[in-house]
Amino acid sequence: MSAPNLVIVESPAKAKTIEKYLGSEYTVLASFGHVRDLINKDGSVLPDEDFAMKWQLGERSAKHISDIKKAVKKADAVWLAPDPDREGEAIAWHVQEILKEDKLLEGKQVHRVTFNEITKAAVQEAFTHARGLDQPLINAYLARRALDYLVGFNLSPVLWRKLPGSRSAGRVQSVALRLICEREAEIEIFKPQEYWSIEAKLHTAEGAPFVARLTNLAGNKLGKMDIGDEAAAIKAVERINNKSLSIQKIEKKQVRRNPSPPFITSSLQMEASRKLGMSASQAMRTAQSLYEAGLITYMRTDGTTLSEDAVSQARSVIKSEYGDKYLPDVQRLYKSKAKNAQEAHEAIRPTDLSKIPGKSGASMGDEKERRLYELIWKRTMASQMENAVMDQMKVDVSDGTDDVILRANGSVVTFDGFLTLYQESTDDADSDNDADKKDDKDRRLPPMNEGENTKLIDVTPDQHFTQPPPRYSEATLVKAMEEMGIGRPSTYASIMQVLRDRNYVEMNARRFVPQDRGRVVTTFLAKFFTKYVDYDFTANLEEELDAIASGNAEWKDSLRDFWVDFKAAVDETKELTITEVIDYLDADLGPHFFPGGDEARKCGACKDTHGDGRLGLKLGKFGAFIGCSNYSECKFTKPLVVPDGEEDADLAALANEPKALGTEPGTGRTISLRRGPYGPYVQIDPAPESAPDMGPYEAEMKVWEEAKKAAKAEGKKGPKKPKKPTVPKPKRQGLPKGMAVGDVDLEAALGLLALPREVGTHPETGLLIEAGIGRFGPFVKHDGKFTSIPKDDDVMSIGMNRAVDIIAAKMERDAAKAAAKEASKNSGGEEPKKAPAKKKKAKKKTTKKKTAAKKKSA
Repeated sequence: MSAPNLVIVESPAKAKTIEKYLGSEYTVLASFGHVRDLINKDGSVLPDEDFAMKWQLGERSAKHISDIKKAVKKADAVWLAPDPDREGEAIAWHVQEILKEDKLLEGKQVHRVTFNEITKAAVQEAFTHARGLDQPLINAYLARRALDYLVGFNLSPVLWRKLPGSRSAGRVQSVALRLICEREAEIEIFKPQEYWSIEAKLHTAEGAPFVARLTNLAGNKLGKMDIGDEAAAIKAVERINNKSLSIQKIEKKQVRRNPSPPFITSSLQMEASRKLGMSASQAMRTAQSLYEAGLITYMRTDGTTLSEDAVSQARSVIKSEYGDKYLPDVQRLYKSKAKNAQEAHEAIRPTDLSKIPGKSGASMGDEKERRLYELIWKRTMASQMENAVMDQMKVDVSDGTDDVILRANGSVVTFDGFLTLYQESTDDADSDNDADKKDDKDRRLPPMNEGENTKLIDVTPDQHFTQPPPRYSEATLVKAMEEMGIGRPSTYASIMQVLRDRNYVEMNARRFVPQDRGRVVTTFLAKFFTKYVDYDFTANLEEELDAIASGNAEWKDSLRDFWVDFKAAVDETKELTITEVIDYLDADLGPHFFPGGDEARKCGACKDTHGDGRLGLKLGKFGAFIGCSNYSECKFTKPLVVPDGEEDADLAALANEPKALGTEPGTGRTISLRRGPYGPYVQIDPAPESAPDMGPYEAEMKVWEEAKKAAKAEGKKGPKKPKKPTVPKPKRQGLPKGMAVGDVDLEAALGLLALPREVGTHPETGLLIEAGIGRFGPFVKHDGKFTSIPKDDDVMSIGMNRAVDIIAAKMERDAAKAAAKEASKNSGGEEPKKAPAKKKKAKKKTTKKKTAAKKKSA
């Protein structure tokens, strides 16, 4: 028997948790995430029809919606309780619209309830303060979804036509990709500059050691780059050595350091990346699990406030666990510094701060949940603790003049305050010099007095070079996007994942490295769709969407303003030729692909045969590549990678003819190095004796041809064609990634051609382990399953112990993925994939059968 109250949430995990807090009068069902989306084809958003939108149920939604409809028929009231944000409001709206279309809500009460945490008190309180749907928030969702659709379904076809091989383009993803590509361009053109610093080791009058740095020379304060070479550094050292130095000035001050505010979505992603090594996607999935288990508050928020109850609880725990001196006199209040921040929701915090990690509290599902909960707990508690107090000291050492001044810096923590519990991690230091300054602040200086003589022990000049800006990590990219107002914190994880999925970027040492495909797309968009990958334009559009959400802007007016200019920009590209596109890309990306200028563009493969060929960017069926201006006479082509001068010359030499490496010992078969469409490879010719005798076959063919002619003349069926003997193919093996063409000799080729090789027998299963190179790179094979070999391992020398470790690690990852996939079925966090279209031929065939059956029965 159904209860009179039906509660609809988005995930079964959430349903299971809140069902415990509601009585038998309530039935809780899950929609399993978004129930419908725009139809995935052109024409689902119609600008000429007042931006009408066409929706369809997701592949997995039909059953869940059917269950909801059945329950609605028996219920007196419907409570829509998805998450308290734009996406949650959208799910509630979609469910309501579907039920309205079937006239299932007539005569029933419909309520919208939201709660920031899934606890008994919060859930029951929310049900006493129900409301209607938030139409401005729904309008903001509709506007954002329409914008993303219009950009994707109008810009992507332009890419496919003008840049063959390109993937789709997204409204915010393209701007994030531009950030990554521009940072890479900065790194490539960076020219390191030399500079020197001078450090002196001294003793006080009591013999206590300390270190000071040269800050003033010849009456001038030194800038970072002022000592530019070794000669200048040696002269500075000589001037210091000629001085009688003493303590001239001591400056002391006390500094109070404030704790960081509690987590919001972006700062949680950043700190989870820095401290726990989690990707943004992993952090959000884990936080979702903690939220649905009732352990933390809602994790998609940019508000830094804490409820009065949470603050009171935090202050109580601080007093009992750490003592009165760690408790400030008044509670701390925070305001978000992020651009476009909305303070509607509370910060991310544990629902019960008395559940102290490692001491008490709820059990966690896995290690990731435990570590993330601990991070959130510490950050929340620290945000309400007393300031840290540090005594800082600056000491100037000279001979009484300003000809040479050395400075010693020291810092001592006199009260650790919140630092006893939590310290926010930092991103990349800007330079070696900045790192040195941080070291200074952590030094404790010995007791000393003004006027006191010092003893100079040693003076050391240190050479440095300026460093290029670092590549973006997930943490620094999130920080940059948040500061610039690009996208919303709740979308950052999916933005970064899409860039990886489209192979526009790859991760190297947890840093984003743009791939050439991504750079080509970014350059194209920056040239021909400048406005739409502009940082300020994207940020202003986000502000407009926020204005819609707050009811201060009309969503269709905003769409019209956007569409008029965007449609014009798309139409302008229709007259654009591929030649114009490739010429621009070749000129703009030339310094990237040919860092040596015109000399690097000379084709080494045809200089002696077809004249001076010039290398440049070309477009083919499968995307861009580098080719020779003498194509097709010159066959030299190569994938889009930044060339290495020596490697480039070796590849060019193989473009038109193979390189003989020698013969196989014992057989005399020729082994050669060649170049194919997928890169260089080695080949061994078949054994001469394995070649079949073609004489009999050729004689049979002559007889067959004569018989065929005769049969044709008589109108008869000819004899069966003789079977051609199998001609053995030469064995080939591609070079593993990282092996230079110039390093391949006969010995290396023989080793490659011997692959796959036997590594040994697995100690646990007793099955053979093999190592080889396949389509996707080096691998080890065990029990019929392939596992990729990491970049740092060599397929030619990998041993049994390492192979077993790699296989075990793969099995653990597979098990984790299977568990995550199972969990995702219950999380409602991902939209279902669309079912593959049925083949039209099969449909026609079925129709023909039905028609034939009808005729037969008639």
